[in-house]
This record gives sequence, structure tokens and C-alpha cells, in this order.
Amino acid sequence: MIAEEQKNQTQPSAKKPAAVQKPKLTFWQIFNMSFGFLGIQFGFALQNGNASRILQSFGADVEHLSLFWLAAPITGMIVQPIIGHYSDHTWNRLGRRKPYFLTGGILSALALFFLPNSAVLMFLPPVMVGAGILMIMDASFNVAMEPFRALIGDNLPDSQRSLGFSVQTFLIGIGAVTGSVLPWVISYFIGTQTATPGHVQPNVTYSFYVGALVMIICLLWTVLRTREYSPSEYANFHPEEAGEEPKRGLSQIFKDFKNMPTAMRQLGLVQFFSWFALFSMWVFASPAIATHIFHVDLKDTTSVKAAEAGDWVTLMFGVYNGVSALYALCLSAIARATSRKLAHAFSLIAGGIGLISIFFIQNPHMLILSMVGVGLAWASILAMPYAILSGSIPAKKMGVYMGIFNFFITFPQIVNGFFGGWIVKNLFGGQAIYALVLAGIFMLCAAVSVIYVQDGKDIKYAKS
Repeated sequence: MIAEEQKNQTQPSAKKPAAVQKPKLTFWQIFNMSFGFLGIQFGFALQNGNASRILQSFGADVEHLSLFWLAAPITGMIVQPIIGHYSDHTWNRLGRRKPYFLTGGILSALALFFLPNSAVLMFLPPVMVGAGILMIMDASFNVAMEPFRALIGDNLPDSQRSLGFSVQTFLIGIGAVTGSVLPWVISYFIGTQTATPGHVQPNVTYSFYVGALVMIICLLWTVLRTREYSPSEYANFHPEEAGEEPKRGLSQIFKDFKNMPTAMRQLGLVQFFSWFALFSMWVFASPAIATHIFHVDLKDTTSVKAAEAGDWVTLMFGVYNGVSALYALCLSAIARATSRKLAHAFSLIAGGIGLISIFFIQNPHMLILSMVGVGLAWASILAMPYAILSGSIPAKKMGVYMGIFNFFITFPQIVNGFFGGWIVKNLFGGQAIYALVLAGIFMLCAAVSVIYVQDGKDIKYAKS
């Protein structure tokens, strides 16, 4: 009996200590934490606005563009869950997430430098070399992007996460604006210049060089000015996870996928419609606007008029990203006044109307109105799904689940990549403008789908 009492006295209490609340960060701490994403999005915008015209310059046909763009979602589907899984278990002198986005950023910068020079790199068809570099670039972007999402969940209390993702979206928008309009700005100062067949316009090439430099500077800013919590601090914030042996094998990713939160499953359909639409816009905007509004022949890649059409597309991409940056600052307030679901639905409806309206436009300046709608949708797509999701994810699996969530972004792009070009060629008679109309319809479907997502914080929305 005495031995039993002594045993009970020496055993630790089964009751775990109360969690220490994460301290709120200042606006500028949140700003510094996401500033590196500005650089990544600067480069990503250069890719989105110019990859199709670069590949067309190298000889790619319009119906094959979506196949070349498959590099992005395929690498993202593979890379992001793996990076998320391993970053959950990484603790070194640089931190938990910083080693990954710094490495991905450096590789992305190198790819930005080499992509416009694909025609002189190897004794292979330039379009194949360009597609290969595009794949490397996409893989590197994915390595860099995923840890930034998880970093918001790591460092911010739940009450500040919507603000954190909104600030991140604002910086994404700023980076995307400057990256999108840079080719047009350079062309404005040096004049519209054509390139010889098989080569890239000088203004586009110079833009990619600038993008590589900006990306490195922005990433170093975040690495040097952001502190991540140590393992001991993390344990204080999440004592319920203390003593649990982390499972590090890659097979754990599949188990986590199987056991994903309900909110993630429901958001999957919303993401499918949203990202199918975005992929169509990125791939087919250049040929659609060139032929439908500027009346340029698809085979014409070297004339001044074709160059002007391409530069106008990058400018329009800058417009929607600029609108996105400003609108991102309002999203948190709109969500508090209504709900995160309603805020997202409204934004997606605006995007759908904007894409469909392009079909009825002949004056290029009217595209600005279309891009305003797209900008509202883009801001919400980058913030609201993650804000809804972050509250339902176990803290110890923040990285892997943010990576797995990327599956619902990449899968619709892969579907579009395989069938989008075939649809344009065989159902739309090669007229890419109808791909943008279809994208608008899918955006409206996403708006309907989000209403059925269960978000427990919709009624009592946490104030930042």
C-alpha cells in the first residue's frame, strides 16, 4: 500500500500545463515577415505575364501553351507537401521556415536570369529548353512560397491571422504589380522593340534580370529582420503536443492527406473552380487579347503591333494585381462586417464578371474595368481560403497541411493543362477569347461553392 502511494506521488500529473498565448505582433513585424513574398511574387508575375509570349517566340503553338504550363502545377503538387512536411520538423540556426524560402528564392532568381536566354543556352530547340527552365523556376517558386504561408500560422495568434494573410496579400499585390508592368515601363523608356525570330524582346529580358535581383533583396530582408520561435517557445504555445513523437516519414504525408480537416475538403471544390479559371487567364490572356482586341494574327510574334499587344497584357496584369493589393487591406474589415465566406463569394463574383466582360470589349482601355473585377477575386483567393483553413489545422502540422492544400490549387491547373488547349482548338475553333469566358463561368461557380463551406468563425469573427 505504501509502495503504491509512493508510486502515485512520483508520477507526473496527467494534466498538461495551460498554453501560453502567442504575443501579438506589430504591423511592421508582420510586414517584415511577409516582405520576402513581395520579391517572390515579383518574379512570379513576370512568369505569368510573359511565359506564353516567350514560348510563342520560341515557336510554341497556342494550343500547346497549356501543356507547357503544366510544369507549374505538377511541380507544385509534388514539392509543396514535401517542403511543408520537412519544414515542420526543421529547427536550425536560420529558423524553421527561412531555410526553405531562401533556397527556393535563390534558385528562382537563377531561373529568371536564364529563361529569356533559352535560345542560346544549348543545342536543343529553344522551346524545349525554355519549358525545362520554366519547370525549374516553378519548382523553385513552390519551395519558396509554401513556408511563407506556414510562417503566418507559426508566428501569429489566431486573432491576427486574417490580418497577417491580408498584409501578405497586399505585399503579394505590390510585387505582382511592379513585376507585371515592368516590361511595359521599360518599353516606354526605350521604345517598343521587336526581336528576331526565336528570341525574346529586350524589354522582357531586362525585366527578368531586374526580377532576379529584387527577389534576392526582398528575401534577405525577411531572413534578417524576422525571428522564428524556438522549439522551447513553440512547446509553451502548444503544450497539448508535448511528448508526441513527430512522424517524419514521407508516408505520413499520405496519412495526413487522408485525415485532412473537413474545412479543407469543402474548400477543395472552391479552389478547383477558382484556379481552373486563373490558369485559363494566365495561359490564354496573351493570345486572346492579341487576336480579339488588337486583331493580331496568332503566327505574328515579331511585329510592333504584336509587341504592343503583349506589353498591354502585362500592363493589365499589373492593374489587377494593383487592385488586389489595395483590396487586400479591406478584406479583413469586410469579413468582420459580413463573414469570410460572403466576402470571398462577393470577390469571386466580381472576378467572374470581369473575365466574361472581356468578350464584349474592343477598346483596350476598357480592359481596366475587367481587371478591377479580377483583382478583387485574386486578393480574396490569396487570403480568405487560408484564413478559413488556418484555424482548423493542428499547429504541429501547419506546414504539411498548407502544402497539402496546394493540391487543390495544382490539380485544377493540371486538368486545365491537359484539356484547355484541346478545348480551345477543337471546341472554340482556336479562338482563345472563349477560354476567358469559360474562366469567368468557373469563377462564378466558385462563388456558389464557397457558401457551403463550414467556417465556425464566420459568426463570431475574430478581431485583429
